[in-house]
Amino acid sequence: MGKLSKVEAHAPVRVPLATTPLGIWGSLQAGRRNVLELIPEIATHAPILSGTTGKRWHMVMDPDALHRILREKVEDYPKSLVTKLILEPAIGNSLFVAEGAEWMWQRRTAAPVFTHRNIAALAPVMTTAATRAAARFDAAAGRAIDAFDEMVTATFEVISDVTFSGQGFERAGVHKAIEAYIGQAAKLSLLDILGAPAWVPRPGRMFSAPALRQMKKMADGSIDQRRQRPATGVPDLLDLLLEGEDPKSGRKMNVDELRDNLLTFIVAGHETTALTLAWSLYLCAFDPKVQDEARAEAQGALGDRAATVTDLPALPLIRRIVDEALRMYPPAAFLSRTALKADTLCGREIRPQDTVILPIYAMHRHHAHWKDPDAFDPSRFSDPKSVKRFSYLPFGDGPRICIGASFALQEAVIILATLLARFRFGLVPGKAPKPVMILTLRPEGGVWLTVERA
Repeated sequence: MGKLSKVEAHAPVRVPLATTPLGIWGSLQAGRRNVLELIPEIATHAPILSGTTGKRWHMVMDPDALHRILREKVEDYPKSLVTKLILEPAIGNSLFVAEGAEWMWQRRTAAPVFTHRNIAALAPVMTTAATRAAARFDAAAGRAIDAFDEMVTATFEVISDVTFSGQGFERAGVHKAIEAYIGQAAKLSLLDILGAPAWVPRPGRMFSAPALRQMKKMADGSIDQRRQRPATGVPDLLDLLLEGEDPKSGRKMNVDELRDNLLTFIVAGHETTALTLAWSLYLCAFDPKVQDEARAEAQGALGDRAATVTDLPALPLIRRIVDEALRMYPPAAFLSRTALKADTLCGREIRPQDTVILPIYAMHRHHAHWKDPDAFDPSRFSDPKSVKRFSYLPFGDGPRICIGASFALQEAVIILATLLARFRFGLVPGKAPKPVMILTLRPEGGVWLTVERA
């Protein structure tokens, strides 16, 4: 298949961060091309950066300041207007978007759904998806395939089966609607950069309305069907949410709240894990030595079977590879908040209505917190205590830390271990993935890898 270029062989792919001021027009172009290109290169060295592009903004990389934003003063830094404009049409006022008391009761209601016991009980669905993915990879042995596309298939199988037990749920239709929505609605608008109010229409988001209506109609139909004919066997996420109630108020979710939260789990839960797996496979292909060590670990634990939840303690290197992939290519790589009150961060004045940006991508490659930050090195996570708190935020932190983090990690390790035990992955010359963030940090053009039976 030819040799890798010097660039391809030197270091894993990274985003070209800004080296000159962008201005409003440059910011719009960069934001529509790749949101991460709005981040200045100096953000990987500085604790905080500030400026005005339409409105005042501050980019925060300092762990102590991030602790203040995400934990100490979380109510003073709600999700930004831009975030809500992009997400509310798809997932309503669900856990991911809601604020204050509305968020609090939903979180209390949903928290029991994601207990260790419930997540472990759903692991057989992940093992089944891993087995199916391995069969598809086996059929492709000897040629190149798009690992991202394959991982989207695998994780969408998982999330649809653990959400609706595969019943009354048109998987392909919902997946198509999600893709259409992300493609049309999630790109940054000039109106967002200028700070235009929510009632000013964003054309791209108006065009996505039919796909959203179709997606919500399917979800509503599945909820109605489940209420009429309850599922049997291991409770899935819909069963658990239908049963759930806020322990303080006794309030239960109505149909709209159920649907919006289920769609949140589907939208957020499958693509983010697929991305983590695709980037993990790319990094293993990039470093054959690490890949060989991981394969030996997986084969020693699994033999010729797929991984299960009981295998996780025997797969520490594979878990570290997942952690390192989340550091280098965090799915939620660029977060923004709106300051509600005056504050001071890193000695910088924060005024009400300032935009406060959390550039997780830059944070995870910050030279003050990571040695050789652009290198692939899973051993960074050999001692979790050595990683400074709030310098590693793949799932956020504080009270609003991702509710599905342990679910995603369990799924990623089960699928990655199953695949590494059975196959060898190699890079395809001239087909390096390009990290581009629209709503999540995706590999533009896919993750093309050669597949050989181990």
